[in-house]
Amino acid sequence: MHAISFIQDLAVIMLVAGVVTIIFHRLKQPVVLGYIVAGFIIGPHTPPFSLIHDEDTIKTLAELGVIFLMFSLGLEFSLRKLFKVGATAFIAAFLEIALMIWLGYEIGSAFGWSAMDSLFLGAILAISSTTIIVKALNDLNMKHQRFAQLIFGVLIVEDILGIGIIALLSGIAVSGSVSSGEVFSTVGKLSLFMVVALVIGILVVPRLLAYVAKFESNEMLLVTVLGLCFGFCLLVVKLEYSMVLGAFLIGAIMAESKQLVKIEHLVEPIRDMFSAIFFVAIGLMIDPAILVAYAWPIAVITVAVVLGKVLTCGLGAFIAGNDGRTSLRVGMGLSQIGEFSFIIAALGMTLQVTSDFLYPVAVAVSAITTLLTPYLIRAADPLSLKLAAVMPVRMARVFGIYGEWLRSIQPRGEGALLASMIRRILLQVGVNLALVVALFFCGGYFAEQIGEYLSAWINDGGWHKALICGAALLLSLPFLIAAYRKLKALAMLLAEMGVTPEMAGRHTARVRRIIAEVIPVLALVVIFVLLAGLSASILPSTELLLGIALIAAVLVAVLWRWFVRLHTRMQVALLETLNQNP
Repeated sequence: MHAISFIQDLAVIMLVAGVVTIIFHRLKQPVVLGYIVAGFIIGPHTPPFSLIHDEDTIKTLAELGVIFLMFSLGLEFSLRKLFKVGATAFIAAFLEIALMIWLGYEIGSAFGWSAMDSLFLGAILAISSTTIIVKALNDLNMKHQRFAQLIFGVLIVEDILGIGIIALLSGIAVSGSVSSGEVFSTVGKLSLFMVVALVIGILVVPRLLAYVAKFESNEMLLVTVLGLCFGFCLLVVKLEYSMVLGAFLIGAIMAESKQLVKIEHLVEPIRDMFSAIFFVAIGLMIDPAILVAYAWPIAVITVAVVLGKVLTCGLGAFIAGNDGRTSLRVGMGLSQIGEFSFIIAALGMTLQVTSDFLYPVAVAVSAITTLLTPYLIRAADPLSLKLAAVMPVRMARVFGIYGEWLRSIQPRGEGALLASMIRRILLQVGVNLALVVALFFCGGYFAEQIGEYLSAWINDGGWHKALICGAALLLSLPFLIAAYRKLKALAMLLAEMGVTPEMAGRHTARVRRIIAEVIPVLALVVIFVLLAGLSASILPSTELLLGIALIAAVLVAVLWRWFVRLHTRMQVALLETLNQNP
């Protein structure tokens, strides 16, 4: 009977959703909104009776919808796009998220809501909807305009920060409080995990998918993709992170595969089905009584979303050096909330830290702002012309001077080349050190299990720590050597720039050489001190530690060139994977 009831519920969902979305399509409204309305129609709060009998199973399927939704967002994400979005995306996204979280918290507090409700409200308002914005820009044929590309850049940064917000909210909900130390610790661990997962994943997953694709079987490729997706989500959950993070990251990793277009084509029908169930499940939870009771907060929050995002995103785009018209179009294009907001609201309900009214309030605000999105995008140009006409001459002159000043301080020619080289070196050093830290963290995380395994041969716990620490250091040697070489290159570059013949005279070459040798050595000392602090749980006695250091020094001296070649091959493989797609 359970199977029949489930099939009946699925049939009702798909039939009603199909009819409603056809109507919404004819009315030129977002299909996502149609799904929510369909859920509201068949939900338990809509008279005369509920058409859904097994809501728990539907909620389970809706969680699959979240996974596929975030997986698809990951497939649309690209590290190359992230590097190209520039200052506009980062400034606008950071400014928007910080101020919208603060604004949401203040609104919740003003209505007398609890601190946790207010905090989650701020997070709900912080992230704009990628799905809705892309759909609106496609419908308006504006996808290739400059302001649209800036919007896509902001959305990429928002998606990354949204993952961090979910991780932070999960920690706050469990502990009930937050301190600056916990925030930095959570953000640091999350960033480390994301960097390591992306680097290792990009080295392994695209090659695995290329191997499977050789069999020219769509079935095999689809099963492999789904296996990797769910397997990685399970790994992330075991590491006490959200499934949302796992789905997004594995999607971003697969986005660097040559099979990306085929993967998107194969996953699209499954994504559409489960995403439809996810949005219908959102509609199921809408209670008209709550919407009526909270009509005033919904109206206030809607106005806050539109005006807040226009101001924050528009101001961020302007600060980054864009003209007023483009900045206003960016702000008005991002003035809504969507799928990330639903996920954050659902997180609060799942963890049982938010009130029941918050979810339907978020859905109502999202529905209203979604309806307004295409009209706001269309209104941006006329509004910018009107604002330009009424703007005082002095203010316009100040804005013009600011734009000219920004353009004047941007590095050009040789300065721009040097800045690019320094950024590239620092990025490479950061990635290598992230891999080293991850290896030592893994050693500490699995120390107990490894110790139990080693107990069959060695009973001394000190030797267990020595072997674990030594193995972590051995595996880290290629990355430490690479970091040292990059730091030495950076030191030589800085020495060339900072020590001129006019300053040092005939000692110029000697001073430059000393700087080039001292800076990387000091940096390595700092790195080893930090590693010792981070891996205190697996540090052996001083005698054993000196023995490990001596063995590592001998290996470096004997196998230096081999370690360099090994790392070079890995770096080339990584760059080839990143550069293989246009």
